[in-house]
Amino acid sequence: MSSSRTIEIYDTTLRDGTQGEGFSLSLLDKLQITERLDEMGIDYVEGGYPLSNEKDEAYFQRVRGLNLQHAKICAFGMTRRRGFKACDDIGMQALAKSEAPVCTIVGKTWDFHVTDVLRVSLEENLEMIADSIEYLVSEGRELIYDAEHFFDGSKANDEYARKTLLAAARAGAKTVVLCDTNGGSMPDEVARYTAAAVELLKPLGVGVGIHCHNDCELAIANSLAAVDAGARQIQGTINGVGERCGNADLISAMANLAFKKQGYRVLDPGKLERLTELSRFVYETANVHFRTNQPFVGQSAFAHKGGMHVHAVSRAASSYEHLDPALVGNERRVLVSELSGKSNIVAMTTKHNVEQDGQLMQTILQEVQRLESEGYQFEAATASFDILVKRCAGTFRPHFERIKYHVEVGAERHKEVVTEATVKLTVGDDVRHEVGEGDGPVNALDAAMRKALQSYFPKLEEMRLVDYKVRVVNSEAGTAARIRVIVESSDHEDTWGTVGVSENIIEASWLALYDAIEYKLYKDDLANEASDIDAAVARV
Repeated sequence: MSSSRTIEIYDTTLRDGTQGEGFSLSLLDKLQITERLDEMGIDYVEGGYPLSNEKDEAYFQRVRGLNLQHAKICAFGMTRRRGFKACDDIGMQALAKSEAPVCTIVGKTWDFHVTDVLRVSLEENLEMIADSIEYLVSEGRELIYDAEHFFDGSKANDEYARKTLLAAARAGAKTVVLCDTNGGSMPDEVARYTAAAVELLKPLGVGVGIHCHNDCELAIANSLAAVDAGARQIQGTINGVGERCGNADLISAMANLAFKKQGYRVLDPGKLERLTELSRFVYETANVHFRTNQPFVGQSAFAHKGGMHVHAVSRAASSYEHLDPALVGNERRVLVSELSGKSNIVAMTTKHNVEQDGQLMQTILQEVQRLESEGYQFEAATASFDILVKRCAGTFRPHFERIKYHVEVGAERHKEVVTEATVKLTVGDDVRHEVGEGDGPVNALDAAMRKALQSYFPKLEEMRLVDYKVRVVNSEAGTAARIRVIVESSDHEDTWGTVGVSENIIEASWLALYDAIEYKLYKDDLANEASDIDAAVARV
């Protein structure tokens, strides 16, 4: 193995990824993700199957107008139909018409699929592979051949599987990709068959790629095993999205190749630090919740909860972290809970500059433990924790205070439910009394609060509710159980979580909304102070 072998990264988020349950992309989404993948230095971006739907057909028209600097756009399709010449096959024509510089053709490797699914002879399948590739090569396209069910086919009939690879290679494929389509292969099997394929195709100057599904949660392990066996391309999706259990996660694949393995090169310098940003961009574009425990880039990937762990990490990060989170654009998080020790509190309060006050640290810890015994949790509510610290330190100055609120839900026969909230607040010496309507009590409360506060704090318009979660704390109490509400909010710059707990779901929601708004206002205060300082320095 050379000291530094480049591994091509082939992204199929826009095609294979969208086959995943609950994951869909508009045409604009696909174009925006394409641009971001190109900025990252991804080598190949598979845009879709131009014959399958109007959106994919439109994608290949619109993508030509993008100013891409690195990525090659790939159009995906299948081998020609039986009984047709490649030039007369509608699928082949759609690929040529797409004008994509690269075409990826998938064909059958497993003899069982050839005879029982396609229902053609083994020899005709070889002709279908060769004819399809030869036609598109004659149209000036770079050809990647995906050998579907390669590992299952090799185990069933290794001689025939090898013939399909040779048919593709001799017809002009630049890369032959070995697909673990069912996701059921083991790393040792993948390594053995990949090494044999590399040896088979090496005399023809054709490279080998790997495409793994995650049905046994081995997609990354299998992909890395294939690379070690000589594969030069990894196919997968951002965040591992895809049908059934998903595809190999290219985020983890790239991070492992760059930081955990030796002798491989992926992306350009500086790009790996944007892996977390890329991961979250795709989640947000598809309107899908982040997977918090996702390796390398998840919010919990470098989160520490137990007091002993936090103490150790504060002394030596490598004691509980396998790499510096900054290398992939992530950050260390210290969680506060009933498992917390003083080290957690010190780590969480550093930005408040109070960590040297031992008595205050003890007060904060006791308050956290008291509140958690009542049902609070601060792991996903760091904004509420920041406000708690201010309260314990005596530095909390509320921007507004509640006098009262009232929520009314009503419905008439055959009519929609109507929700109305009334809030009465004080802002300084002013009293504000406003009414808001909403789709539910929490939405109505939020609307009324904003009406009361907007004229005083215009930047509240930037704030929006991202997520709202309700949990029963002590279910054994039945309808009198305590309710924990966690609200996630965001503006143009940040996302933050707040929490409220009460036997009354409306009161719990109020407490979480109150903290969310106060945190936003404190954030804006700090930004304004920094701006004033910068302006004063500029004048000097």
